Amino acid sequence: DVQLVESGGGSAQAGGSLRLACTASGLTTTHNAVAWFRQSPGKEREGVASIFTRGGTTTYADYVKGRFTISQDSAKNTVYLQMNSLKPEDSARYSCAAGTVSPLFAGGPESLQRREYKSWGQGTQVTVS
Repeated sequence: DVQLVESGGGSAQAGGSLRLACTASGLTTTHNAVAWFRQSPGKEREGVASIFTRGGTTTYADYVKGRFTISQDSAKNTVYLQMNSLKPEDSARYSCAAGTVSPLFAGGPESLQRREYKSWGQGTQVTVS
């Protein structure tokens, strides 16, 4: 079974930074992308950033572009989300997800769609004040 465990959430002041980690186990060769999503109360879950694990192509939502960076450490089976210049509107529960995403979607907004990902972690809370 695929297991995804997020860590690194917490509280930060506006303008500050946090780094989230998503550690995976049970992934198979069919899983080729990992993404971060977030959801705040009363809002739908939205895609934040994605990375294709072979090749490293990344995609960012407009609202985090230039502030967040997604990266991976294959040796540790971990994908990171470095979040800088945090804003109060970044407050949400952040979850990572793994999936088999069409290579045609690499670098495009389709890689931030929830329907592309079948395995999800429990999430970690980020609060920015």
